[in-house]
Amino acid sequence: MIEGCAVDLPEYRTAVREEWIDYNGHLSEAYYVLVFGFATDQAMEVLGMDAAYRQREGASLYTVEAHVRYLQEVPQGAGVAVRTAIVGTGDRKLHLAHEMHDDSGRLVATEEMLGVHVGGEPAGAQPFPSEVRKRMAMCGSGKPDWVGRAVRM
Repeated sequence: MIEGCAVDLPEYRTAVREEWIDYNGHLSEAYYVLVFGFATDQAMEVLGMDAAYRQREGASLYTVEAHVRYLQEVPQGAGVAVRTAIVGTGDRKLHLAHEMHDDSGRLVATEEMLGVHVGGEPAGAQPFPSEVRKRMAMCGSGKPDWVGRAVRM
């Protein structure tokens, strides 16, 4: 659990696959983002925005901004676990913080992402249903110290 979260969102776990390895012998940068995307999908399911919801409501969460920090190399075959916290919510927005750890518990990467709830025809930003907002509120406080950083030289 990331500090400050009242209820744990489940960790997303996976092993690093051979096809995810780059020419340096470590997890390629694109696949860190893929794993974080799977962790976001899992959080959406827990919050009530699963496949049935998307089919029924014609709405989903769209990522509109993300910031990834690559902190350590991850070799093929290593297991990784992503811990996710909700660090902010709005009528139409969800701000998530993901921390990726390797088998030893070492922090290897982080991702901060902002999602917008989109639906309708034509597609546009829509408020979250009350049921989803209630679930988000269960885990809506606290913010890791790395959230909000900007890229600088």
